[in-house]
Amino acid sequence: MVDENGSVMEISNTNSEIPVIMGSKEHEMIELFRKINISRPIALTLASLAKGGEVSSRTIETLSGLRQPEVSIAMRYLRENNWIGVREEKKSKSKGRPIKLYRLIVPMDCIISKIEEEIIAENRIMLRNIERLKNLA
Repeated sequence: MVDENGSVMEISNTNSEIPVIMGSKEHEMIELFRKINISRPIALTLASLAKGGEVSSRTIETLSGLRQPEVSIAMRYLRENNWIGVREEKKSKSKGRPIKLYRLIVPMDCIISKIEEEIIAENRIMLRNIERLKNLA
């Protein structure tokens, strides 16, 4: 996690999780996702998962500053696009629900290409509508 001063913090919640660091690259990724109208929760979640490895939703919450419902909504979008894999891990000494660990199963460049295709398709539709408006005027 990077605080407002730019200090890098390392976060890890379970023994099986690799430490995740959000640095300047991830923050630039988030900014660029936001500039192309990717929702804030999805942008932050993608940046949290971009390093690879498995990450719990709790770690994503901590890294990104998102609330649990926001992470859940972002995860639903990522699952619907088949971009993430989910694995459950039982808690070692305690009772309760297993921890869900998430990881990207599609390379980030493929995810970006898919987003690009969607934006291009949307813009083509807008341009066609503008042309239709010009013809009607």
